Amino acid sequence: MGNEAINSQLPHHHNAVALDEEKDPTVFQPPKYLDDRDPSSHSSQTEFERDRMIQGSEKFNRLGWKRLTIVLIVEAIALGSLSLPAAFATLGMVAGVICSVVIGLIATYASFIVGAVKIKYPQVENYGDIGRLLLGEAGFWIITAVFVLSLLLGVGSHCLTGIIALVRITESDICTVIFGLVSAIILLLAAIPPTFAELAVLGYIDFASIVIAIGITIIATGVQRAQNPGGLASSTWSAWPKEDADFPKVMVAINNIVFAYSFAPTLPTFMTEMHTPKDYVKSVYLIGFIEIILYTLIGSLVYCFVGQEVQSPALLSAGPLVSRIAFGVALPVIFISGSINTSVIARYLHGHVYRNSVVRYVNTKMGWITWIALVSVLTFLSWIVAEAIPVFSDMLSICAALFNSGLCFYVPSVMWLVLLKDGSLLSGENVRTAFYNGVVFLFGIGVLVCGMYANILNLVSEVK
Repeated sequence: MGNEAINSQLPHHHNAVALDEEKDPTVFQPPKYLDDRDPSSHSSQTEFERDRMIQGSEKFNRLGWKRLTIVLIVEAIALGSLSLPAAFATLGMVAGVICSVVIGLIATYASFIVGAVKIKYPQVENYGDIGRLLLGEAGFWIITAVFVLSLLLGVGSHCLTGIIALVRITESDICTVIFGLVSAIILLLAAIPPTFAELAVLGYIDFASIVIAIGITIIATGVQRAQNPGGLASSTWSAWPKEDADFPKVMVAINNIVFAYSFAPTLPTFMTEMHTPKDYVKSVYLIGFIEIILYTLIGSLVYCFVGQEVQSPALLSAGPLVSRIAFGVALPVIFISGSINTSVIARYLHGHVYRNSVVRYVNTKMGWITWIALVSVLTFLSWIVAEAIPVFSDMLSICAALFNSGLCFYVPSVMWLVLLKDGSLLSGENVRTAFYNGVVFLFGIGVLVCGMYANILNLVSEVK
């Protein structure tokens, strides 16, 4: 997919940045602390601060490509997978499988582009810095706002799922606001570790949790269907879309699949902690392969066994007892995956505010106070989102259409054109890569325009 042309530029990124800065002094300049590779060189600091900066620098550069893959799994393979069977039910088996595979390939390629920008411009620490490269200071704040709102909606969806899980597990008539607060507190506690290398350890639990929970759901629904009169043949699944699948319902289903593949925006933030950033390619291709296989199997098998009556999130379809067990097993993924979104936002904001201070390393008293305060505020905001949009599939659809369409698709295609393209657009290799990025761009714009129109129609119909 044009990777050769992009890869050929990556080993020379330092020279590329230097030449760009010589030609145009307005090109994004890294903050001073990024140029000072040796934290001990800050003459105005105390011995304690220099020691803490050295320790912090080492602490925040321990991520390898294998741990990056685990972190991406925590970020990506979570709630999106729980919405896929219902999406397949709307689209039909044929369109559902095609959308799962095609959207997965597009998302993987777009993520590769985002990582390539980070390699070519090593001063980039997060997605907002790429916005600065594209549109200057205004671009930084626009992308920052979209990025933060997107992740807040993501955390809100995890908080909402936590409410659903706790209600189902306890079968209690306690007010859902109480369960929402419990979910928010757990999300807060899980988000406190400040480095992604530390969170990667929880990633193994996270991945096992979602795989086992989905596995329980698939097996239980398959057994239940086999025990029904007529066996598996009695399932109401269809190769074609539902008869009542109008435009809003179809787009909400597609948006839910888009949400499931949306891991590109967090990639630059994760790569900042890598000791060998160029190895990100291994992680991106591996997570893309895992997602496509897992999502297609989850969506098709649960839909096949449950039929048109499949619910969202999918664990609700396993029957009263089994769904309680599945939700219990899924609690780690609900809260760990949600907390990593909070951590990404916090690192994004905390690192920007304290970019020239030892506080950014979260290994001093002030560092911990500001970090915990920021995580607490972000978690509280996500709880408000969960209470404001209480429908699971609608929340994922809005997030996908409004934010992920740009962060994961049409903006990366613009990145290639503006930041990565080398030579004439009409050269042989660039024509092919331009075609791929054109497809990514048009897909992203389509999700934005059609997806938001569908969400508005869907919300209006639900209000009525």
